[in-house]
Amino acid sequence: MNLVSVGISHLTAAVEIRERMWLSEEELRRAVTKIKEQFYPECMLVSTCNRTELYGIEGKVGVDAREVTEFLIEFKNAGDAVRTDHFQEWKSDEAVEHLFRVVSGIESQVVGDIQILNQVKEAFALARESHTLGPVMNRLMQTTLHVGKRTRSETGIGEGAVSVSYAAVELAGKIFADLSRKSSLLIGAGETGELTLKHLLGKGIGQVFIANRTREKAEALTRQFGGTVVDFENVADAIRNVDIVIASVNSPTYVVLPEHVHKVMKQRSNNPLLIIDIAVPRNVDPASKKIENVFLYDIDSLSGVVDRNVEERKSEIPKVESIVQEELQEFLRWVGSLEVGPAIQQFHDLLESIRHQEVEKNIHRFKPEDRELVDLVTRRILNKVLHTPATVLKQESEEGKEETMARVKALRDLFGFSDNGKDRHGA
Repeated sequence: MNLVSVGISHLTAAVEIRERMWLSEEELRRAVTKIKEQFYPECMLVSTCNRTELYGIEGKVGVDAREVTEFLIEFKNAGDAVRTDHFQEWKSDEAVEHLFRVVSGIESQVVGDIQILNQVKEAFALARESHTLGPVMNRLMQTTLHVGKRTRSETGIGEGAVSVSYAAVELAGKIFADLSRKSSLLIGAGETGELTLKHLLGKGIGQVFIANRTREKAEALTRQFGGTVVDFENVADAIRNVDIVIASVNSPTYVVLPEHVHKVMKQRSNNPLLIIDIAVPRNVDPASKKIENVFLYDIDSLSGVVDRNVEERKSEIPKVESIVQEELQEFLRWVGSLEVGPAIQQFHDLLESIRHQEVEKNIHRFKPEDRELVDLVTRRILNKVLHTPATVLKQESEEGKEETMARVKALRDLFGFSDNGKDRHGA
């Protein structure tokens, strides 16, 4: 299996290094086109916040992975920060297994990352549109996506919230069955607020209001994702019109006080209000929890849920690894069938050519009535010589044995024919 992969990830580099190697969609298109021209006839690039990895099928001439790594660094003009030792390399079966582990989420920074399957799927589609895929990479990617889908449907590796922001939104979804009919107020437009907003939109929230000390940040979020900006000074009034409040602003004092909540609860006829405070220090005075029909959760409440979910996801890793190994062997069987059939045919053609040449050279030494028998006997000898190696190689390819490819290569080397069918004997 001549698959090669090189990549940088959260396991080898800090975020300030990884972000230098992140590729936009336009950069991905240009990069895979150049890589196909210079290095690999079949290739694909995956680029996320946690990894940038290249997968390529070697051609007739091997490629030094270091050259490919240097190309990627130079392509991103990142030589002042990124080194080749920030990259890892995988070859052959290990490269296939690594890709399967990536798409299943067990190589992610957050175990069971639910986004990676779509990210790999998008990378596959982009490579296909850029015409950098061939039969092997196409089959590999179809199998890879199948692995990702199996791990999601047959294991619990992607279940349960494993970030506080996602846990907050998941909690809201459990309390209110239909979020599309509910509205939410986000207090804080920083990184946590943005992530929470993305999760809310992903759950189909009906309406979102955003309040932030710096109004420009809140406006930037609404331009990108939608929603309505609320003046930070009017947060207490804004609570009156929403069902869910999620607070994550950086503040040394409480932003929401019990008197604020008590006042708005009267104005909203005591309709239930869910408040989720994921800020440290806390944004909501915990005394607000004593008010009737107010349900207040803080970061400690959610952290316990997150920790349990992380452990539950980790417990699913053996199941995922079992799927990875099962699909790996199936893929290797397919690759083996591609190699074994042509190799056996080439071996047969070589021996048949030698047999034919020798029979033609010496046939005059036999009586005319014996010449047909000579041809028949030598054919039978050839078939008997071929029978055992052909049977063993076919059986091994069906069983997915790793030695099959090594034996095919040894067969070609010993008898002097290459994978293009030519041999050193002129046959």
